[in-house]
Amino acid sequence: MARQLIPGMRLDDLLSELQARLDAVLATRDRVHTLLEAVVLIGGDLELETVLRRIVETATRLVDAGYGALGVIGDDHSLVEFLPAGLSETETARIRDWPHEFGLLDQLIKEPKPLRLSRIADHPPMGSFLGVPLRVRDEIFGNLYLTEKRGGADFDEEDEAVVVALATAAGVAIENARMYEETRRRELWLQATAEVTTSLLSGDGPGDVLAKVAKRIKEMADSDTALVFFPVDGGTSLRALVAEGLGGLIGGEIGLDTSLAGHAYKTGESLIVNDMTAAGWETIGGLPIGPAAAIPLGNAGSVRGVLGLGKRPGRIPFTTSSLEMLKSFAAQATVALELAEARRDAERISLLEDRDRIAKDLHDVVIQRLFAVAMTLMSTVRLMEHPEAAARVRHSVDELDATIRQIRATIFALQGPLGPDESGLRARVAEIVDKSYGDLGFRPMLRLDGQLDYGVPEEIADHVLAVLREALSNVVRHAAAKRVEVSLEAGDEVTLTVDDDGVGLPPNGRRSGLRNLAERAENLGGCFEVARREGRGTHLQWRVPLS
Repeated sequence: MARQLIPGMRLDDLLSELQARLDAVLATRDRVHTLLEAVVLIGGDLELETVLRRIVETATRLVDAGYGALGVIGDDHSLVEFLPAGLSETETARIRDWPHEFGLLDQLIKEPKPLRLSRIADHPPMGSFLGVPLRVRDEIFGNLYLTEKRGGADFDEEDEAVVVALATAAGVAIENARMYEETRRRELWLQATAEVTTSLLSGDGPGDVLAKVAKRIKEMADSDTALVFFPVDGGTSLRALVAEGLGGLIGGEIGLDTSLAGHAYKTGESLIVNDMTAAGWETIGGLPIGPAAAIPLGNAGSVRGVLGLGKRPGRIPFTTSSLEMLKSFAAQATVALELAEARRDAERISLLEDRDRIAKDLHDVVIQRLFAVAMTLMSTVRLMEHPEAAARVRHSVDELDATIRQIRATIFALQGPLGPDESGLRARVAEIVDKSYGDLGFRPMLRLDGQLDYGVPEEIADHVLAVLREALSNVVRHAAAKRVEVSLEAGDEVTLTVDDDGVGLPPNGRRSGLRNLAERAENLGGCFEVARREGRGTHLQWRVPLS
């Protein structure tokens, strides 16, 4: 009986061994199929960041790891990007530095080969560990970190072989993604060059040109924001006058000595950092910025502004090759800016020449003829015997005098600032008078005479504007007027007059506002008077010398 059992037991052992090997073959076949599917998956996209995330997620799934991450290594052998899989944001923040803490990064850089460990210190998510370097040609692009194999087992040689095979395919996928991005950047560069050139030929101003430059360079660099800074406050800070990507940044300021853009402005050199916030550089409103680049617009010693680019923390830093392309485009943008400003200056000169010619014609021809007609009419008055006819002629002479004053005012206006960004006293007074329409219900009459824009110092001009606002405010609140006349003249002194047909000054009314106007005039060596007009209304006059 015993002789029959022994062969039977050997057959059972043989069948068990055969079954085990068959299961292993099937498992290997399934893993190979899964690996092939993973290779196809990671090569199915050409966006670099998408490819990287698929690599770490696929590797984690292939070896049944609980956690995984891909660390991108910078030129200085530092960890510049950390892409996790299977981790919450809190866990990611907690273990982001463990490649540094446990020497894994240095070990994999020193010996770029697979690394398997059963446990790393007593770190909870690292009961077992597998690290595999990612190569792109002969360059170490980064490392795959896999930890905590499910079931509490250690990673074995088969897991290592699978991840190494995946890393080889991943290197090809990364290289393809890089080549695609490089081609895409060059295409965008050509499009941007054509757009800027077209913008220049169409006559766009510097602001429009810079807006297009910022928009295009943001696309080329795949950044989250692009800003153009210019110096303000005597060159102690930089202000963002153009911003693309994020709202609320236009007008924001950063210090010249505390910001990356300020350093680029002072040195004239392009700079890139992997994490601007961690490096301690100032950002607008404390906005968290990771990878950043600052490119001066111009050469050292003649920098006009700075182009600033930023990405969210954790994104892939700017590369040296992309920086060179951005520098090339920034140089072209600088030339475009100079050409746009040169064209604008030429247009301004042409406009000023036209204004000067018109002003001379008005002064030398039109005013002289009107003056001659007025003199002729005045000499004719003595020959008239009919009083009504003489009165009419005198009235015509007065109208000619008023017309001459208006023409002179027009001449002075032609010699004033060209645009709203250079508003002189004349334009600011007109703006205040126009705004009073909403409160008064009618538009006051305005007469301006003399060299108001360049003949009145800025300090006195500020007082004039304050007095005018107070005077019109008093008319609105107290006068109940139907007509208001405002007159501003500049000669040896500047005289502001405001007349209305309202109820007039009350006998015992408050005078605090009027006392302030009187003090302003006295402090400048002038005088102030306010009185009831004959019949109805109030007459206000504020005068200060210009010498």
